[in-house]
Amino acid sequence: MVPSRKNVVLVDGVILNGPATDVKAGEKFVEDACRLIMEEVVLKATDINEKVCEWRPPEELKRLLDLELRDAGEPHHRLLQRCQDVIRYSVKTNHPRFFNQLYAGLDYYSLVARFMTEALNPSVYTYEVSPVFLLVEEAVLKKMIEFIGWKEGDGIFNPGGSVSNMYAMNLARYKYCPDIKEKGLSGLPRLILFTSAECHYSMKKSASFLGIGTENVCFVETDGRGKMIPEELEKRVQKAKKEGAAPFLVCATSGTTVLGAFDPLDEIADICERHGLWLHVDASWGGSALMSRKHRRLLQGIHRADSVAWNPHKMLMAGIQCCAFLVKDKSDLLKRCYSANASYLFQQDKFYDVSYDTGDKSIQCSRRPDAFKFWLAWKALGTLGLEERVNRALALSRYLVEEIKKREGFKLLMEPEYANICFWYIPPSLRQIEEGPEFWAKLHLVAPAIKERMMKKGSLMLGYQPHQGKVNFFRQVVISPQVSREDMDFLLDEIDLLGKDM
Repeated sequence: MVPSRKNVVLVDGVILNGPATDVKAGEKFVEDACRLIMEEVVLKATDINEKVCEWRPPEELKRLLDLELRDAGEPHHRLLQRCQDVIRYSVKTNHPRFFNQLYAGLDYYSLVARFMTEALNPSVYTYEVSPVFLLVEEAVLKKMIEFIGWKEGDGIFNPGGSVSNMYAMNLARYKYCPDIKEKGLSGLPRLILFTSAECHYSMKKSASFLGIGTENVCFVETDGRGKMIPEELEKRVQKAKKEGAAPFLVCATSGTTVLGAFDPLDEIADICERHGLWLHVDASWGGSALMSRKHRRLLQGIHRADSVAWNPHKMLMAGIQCCAFLVKDKSDLLKRCYSANASYLFQQDKFYDVSYDTGDKSIQCSRRPDAFKFWLAWKALGTLGLEERVNRALALSRYLVEEIKKREGFKLLMEPEYANICFWYIPPSLRQIEEGPEFWAKLHLVAPAIKERMMKKGSLMLGYQPHQGKVNFFRQVVISPQVSREDMDFLLDEIDLLGKDM
């Protein structure tokens, strides 16, 4: 709509009458784009005849996408083609044969929740601007706290398990020496923390970021299955004290990234209680086993932790990102540690109960309503549905393990206790060679070569890595309920097909 000349208001040469955008055209673009998403992403998500990825090397992909940003805008038909290209050349993490990471599959309810929050564009810091999503977050955190086994607690959703671990490290330090918030690091003793040699790399990053220093992260020896050895932890704590350091935190892991190991929490908690140490459990990956009455034993003793990181976007498929940091303390420790009391947001004379303005517990200002994705999926499936999701994933994992044992050329690293199945594929040319240096050197080259072939073919995606002195092996992770027994069989058949000539 063009305003009549007699009513035109100009400021600095800019017409201020009426909207500056073509609303009808914008609405039509959203409608067409949503149809494209439905047809090309949602409806094809479970189609095994579709490729997992359309591999292109970086320089070629840059040309195909035309990434340059220009002075003039493009028409909508061209933008829709851009969207089509983005979908085509992106990895289909919803595909039943995407096994590359600790997330996979498509949960329709959390997807709708993401559509809603993207359209509403909220920021979760005060009740006045985000009333629904603050209440949703409160309800979800309360329920997660129950599953950990605490009678009460506190928490907040944040962007990633790495951030949750950093929250825990900083909170434990604040509890140990509250003056640090105002006075900083000067005058502090040498603080030291303990974690498993199999811990997530975010522990080192957090120590660096917080000024603790990576040399003050003590990596405790693990057993052959990747679990922290409590006796070694006790020795390390005592040694640190004798050297004049100040131990303040132990970070245990429930579900390590590569092996899927669960540290012995009860024994570690005993040591923490004896020495007055904060116990944090990084259950970003394994926390969802708490939803299963059959498998929650993996986290025996987690109720004794002071804090827990738990990512529903992994096994429970709430959509990236959906990560909770949970604290047993109910004395507002989280808020005291992180609050800055911004007067333009957290006024204390508002007309409603300001205890619902929870944003000051976060190091962020703007914050996404990530709990809503999990809440809507939980509402749709119920606790029993989420439990079945965990049980089925682990049952499929057991099926794959038994198939690996039966097949020539496949060798397990170890019996898994969770959804991480780690194995080698040994091509025919190596099957008669004795397992010595030459054998392992050649086997080290097999997984990367097969990975390249599967990516270029687009048939599946599977991760590999060397680990703790072991040469490259595959790590298969089962998550999505769209995955079937047939997909497990296909995985092994395809690896053999791609690697039998090596």
